[in-house]
Amino acid sequence: MESSPDPPENIITNGVLVSREVSCLDVQVNDGRLRKDTMERKFALTVDGSYEGTQLHTLSSCLCPTSPARFHYIKYNQSALTVALPRRRRLSRSISSQNERDMNESVTIPLNSLPIQEKIAIGEDRTIDLYTKANEWTQGLCFRPRNLDARLGFDLCTDEQNFLQNRRKVVAAALKDVLHLEEDLQEHEVPIVAVTTAGCGIRALTAMYGSILGLQKLRVLDCVSYISGSSGTTWTMTKLYEDADWSRKDLGEVIIEARKQAAKCKMGAFSLKSLRNYYRELSQRTQAGHKTSFIDLWGLMIEAMLNDGKSHHRLSDQRQAVNQGQNPLPIYLALNVKDKVATKDFREWVEFTPYEVGFLKYGAFIRAEDFGSEFFMGRLMKKLPESRICFMQGMWSSIFSKNLLDAWHAADNSEDFWNRWTQDKVTKIEEQPDLPEKPYEMATCVFTPTSGLSTTLRDILTDRPAVSKYHNFLRGFQMHNEYIQDEHFTKWKDTLLDTSPNDLRGNSEHLELVDAAFFFETSYPPVMRPERKVDVIIHLNYTGGSQTLPLEQACKYFAEQEIPFPCIGLTDDENNLKECYMFDGADTPGAPLLLYFPLVNDTFQRYVAPGMLRTAAEMEQGKVDISSFSSPYSTREVSLKTEDFNKLLKLANYNIMNNENMILQALRMAVARKKQALSQSSQAQPSA
Repeated sequence: MESSPDPPENIITNGVLVSREVSCLDVQVNDGRLRKDTMERKFALTVDGSYEGTQLHTLSSCLCPTSPARFHYIKYNQSALTVALPRRRRLSRSISSQNERDMNESVTIPLNSLPIQEKIAIGEDRTIDLYTKANEWTQGLCFRPRNLDARLGFDLCTDEQNFLQNRRKVVAAALKDVLHLEEDLQEHEVPIVAVTTAGCGIRALTAMYGSILGLQKLRVLDCVSYISGSSGTTWTMTKLYEDADWSRKDLGEVIIEARKQAAKCKMGAFSLKSLRNYYRELSQRTQAGHKTSFIDLWGLMIEAMLNDGKSHHRLSDQRQAVNQGQNPLPIYLALNVKDKVATKDFREWVEFTPYEVGFLKYGAFIRAEDFGSEFFMGRLMKKLPESRICFMQGMWSSIFSKNLLDAWHAADNSEDFWNRWTQDKVTKIEEQPDLPEKPYEMATCVFTPTSGLSTTLRDILTDRPAVSKYHNFLRGFQMHNEYIQDEHFTKWKDTLLDTSPNDLRGNSEHLELVDAAFFFETSYPPVMRPERKVDVIIHLNYTGGSQTLPLEQACKYFAEQEIPFPCIGLTDDENNLKECYMFDGADTPGAPLLLYFPLVNDTFQRYVAPGMLRTAAEMEQGKVDISSFSSPYSTREVSLKTEDFNKLLKLANYNIMNNENMILQALRMAVARKKQALSQSSQAQPSA
């Protein structure tokens, strides 16, 4: 064992990310030595790897001292301060005595040579005096080290744990009622039920209202602990959660409002007056410190198309709807992507709840109200106003940021030709070592850069003209040396770049967030986190095209990730799907029980309600075209006629109501499994 010359450092880590000690450097400039006839001159102060990066200052002959420049940097990272001093004019001998050229002078000072709490002069000439002072970054009267404002950990946050404790009481009472149980369920006997939704546009918004209404009528909604959504279903969810007691109320009023908004003309959202309002709000958003893009404009358009006025609702406001456990906890899903990289080659799941926003694979979370603010090494550096919910809706349903390579991949899975032109070629040159290879040590590779032609093709095919950009709250964090070994990380490690730490977090200043549907249309990942211990999933699918593809993609994905998921064996023809399928997961230990509801029009054509045949006059109402090319329910549509809205609403509601027995059967099985698991656990414990 060798001793290290480096001083001991206090770090915080969850096994994947590392937060290191941060110091503050104050740089004071004394302008008093300038001659009165000296013109104003600019100089730059730079600390590479610091939060501030480079700061520019202007010197003048004014005797008023400038404010010190402050840098936050990693304390033991061999950082340096580079000072580009004011330019001096010197004669250019190579041309003539009257021609002059500017000469830059710079000084570089290693910061690890600066004593803490001492003021050091690092340069003095006829122009300026420069002083530096390094300080510990402390807080409070006791001058303790600054705590993290981000949470590093894979467990559920305290707020969510408290929510579950409250929600279990509601679920236990509801299960006793709907299952006609003779005794109250104990806390450990209460299953966690999650509803997952996905789909685009007004089709998803409308159908989800129908499904939720059906679950409420069956009294099953009170048995649900989580509702996850992506794309168009987030429009429904955000509207519901404006009301703190929505699941306990008659949904008729909110559905009437949704019908009115769906049917109204959307041209007002594109009027000159609206565009001026958009410009004004985006300008204010930029001035506040947010990054703006076309997706923010899209969010404002969504607000105009689905509301009569401006909504000041924010994600963190939804806590009022869950703090007492009165409603299921909403979870919204997005993807973090990289510019110039296809979604299939790099993506990271990001979840949003009223409590936290965070990355599944990094185990890093921040408070919902802090999302969009500036962070460094897990500390909040600059608090920005929390975004209104419309901007979040724009991100969660950012249908305009789908790049051409993703579209090509969606149309044809065979991309070998394009990959040959658009991807760097990687050849592994390291021979198999004699000792077992450590999985967290990267193999040595040779990268063959792409040619000019292939670079041009890649720029065309992977250009994302609009993604939603937010300040990266992981900025400054470093990857743990053995992050690739961590079981929490490997569970969500699903791309080649996950094995290259420099390509993961780095010093990227911004997240690039897009609709989760750009990988596949699902909101499964958050409810598949082992920490949430979900026992039953009710999958409500409203996507266009194939009604089996989203389920098949989810099954394949979780199998590759080795996350327990029921084996799917759909044998029915795509054109003859049933309204509901149950997969009990018995053949996959640890898998949740799954109820899958494709959006199909089966028995609804003949029945107006479960067990009630349609009359001849009612047959026309049973004709709901949800799949043809001319269907009014295309995922591209943002409007629906009142009649079409009512048809889709009733269809989705009927499909839930008509499968009451299957839903209750799944709940009974889940309760029985919870009791059986407890019994087996008790028997396995050695007797005293």
